Amino acid sequence: MPVTKRLEILDLIRELRQQLNLSQKQFAAKIGVSFKTVNRWENGHTEPSSIALKLIEEMLRKMGEPGKRLLNQYFPEAD
Repeated sequence: MPVTKRLEILDLIRELRQQLNLSQKQFAAKIGVSFKTVNRWENGHTEPSSIALKLIEEMLRKMGEPGKRLLNQYFPEAD
């Protein structure tokens, strides 16, 4: 994955988590991964799997307007 794409993903995860007012640990539990995994995503050490990205996309869809803005920004092809 290109560096810019990786940066976008870590920004998305951090922004989504903050909008939902969730800690990394709480966010991890919500999508079924470990705290360490979310921490590594946000620090750019690893990238979410396609399954994790699908779950994140579903979370965004359930958020209404704030989620729609993030969806358009990070998943433009998902409309």
